[in-house]
Amino acid sequence: ICEVDSSRDSESEESEEENPAEMNMIWIFSRRFQLSVPKLASRRRVVQELLSDLLQVCHSLFSDSFFPVLEPVIGVGSACEGWSPHKEEDVIYCMFVPLKPPPGHAFHLEPDTVGEMPQTSMRIRVEQVCTCTGKQPDQNKLCFLHHSEEELKRNQVTSLLHTLCTGPYLDGEKIALWFQTFVISAWSVVPQSHHYSMKVLPSCRSCKMKLVKDSGRSLFVETVFSVQQGDSDIFLSSQPTEAPFPPSTTWLESYAVAEAKFFRQVARQAPPHSCHLKCLRLCARLLEGSGISVYALKTTVMHLLTLIPLSEWQHKYFLMRVDDTMQYLRCCLEEKRLKHFFFGNEDMPEEISLPPDFQEAQPLNLFQHLAQDPAAQTEALKEFDEL
Repeated sequence: ICEVDSSRDSESEESEEENPAEMNMIWIFSRRFQLSVPKLASRRRVVQELLSDLLQVCHSLFSDSFFPVLEPVIGVGSACEGWSPHKEEDVIYCMFVPLKPPPGHAFHLEPDTVGEMPQTSMRIRVEQVCTCTGKQPDQNKLCFLHHSEEELKRNQVTSLLHTLCTGPYLDGEKIALWFQTFVISAWSVVPQSHHYSMKVLPSCRSCKMKLVKDSGRSLFVETVFSVQQGDSDIFLSSQPTEAPFPPSTTWLESYAVAEAKFFRQVARQAPPHSCHLKCLRLCARLLEGSGISVYALKTTVMHLLTLIPLSEWQHKYFLMRVDDTMQYLRCCLEEKRLKHFFFGNEDMPEEISLPPDFQEAQPLNLFQHLAQDPAAQTEALKEFDEL
């Protein structure tokens, strides 16, 4: 849709370095919209350690049960990507906890034909499988398929199908309530309880916690349950990103893990003091209150990071990259089309693992609502020009 002229960087590099007013503006923007990457990283580590400790307690408590196996946490969302559109005290550290089936069970992903959600939705059917055979059959566990119901009732704890499922499908609300109850009961056991007080906040599909340190500083943590699609970086999430909420057995396709992986890859390859995160932060503040979502902005910057060489995201090009971002967005509003980053993208980094059909798929249009409503597009362009 939009072409970015990155060639101007090399031509203007010399003049930019000699322009005190321009460099002073960059300094002002950097101070005013400063993103404390080390502080975000430090708090993210605190959150990851806390959840790792909680999961360790969870594994020891439920090792003989048939609750889902909780895999190591994966940091997702802007705070874990190294930036945030929010004020420091409002930042939420979001962590995905991938779920694996317990012994004697298997997960099967099925397209959801019940819900009507704008993003892809699926249901996770739980099936009991034979444990009699295999490389190392567990002699202490009975097979749900080949032992009598009476034996199972007498000698074995309840199957996952009878605890956290509704019918044969994994239930996000039941999992959230189970984990919230566990966190409350296990809090006193983890080392962090000596330094933080903890409150579980209301949430029906995730586990939200508010941690308050002795100094009064708060940390907000959200644990979201997820199921991986094959070996890809695409997951199904228990937590919808927007209303209306679908049925509790509906899980929504999430690209958050792939996005976090993309930003880690950029951080490894970009020059020191790259301005891409600061650009995201500033543009998010500029667009605050407009009809353009933070996700549309992030998608724009991800596209630009694959179009403009990473060497040209050095700090001295900060204002140019901000201008590129806003111009790209303006162009997409005019065209009523902003392509989703993970569908049909020929510039997708090799490190990102996607399901095979993603590469063949028609790109999703994040501005489809503008294409269907000319009045909304006119209003969006007016808002943007006023910004």
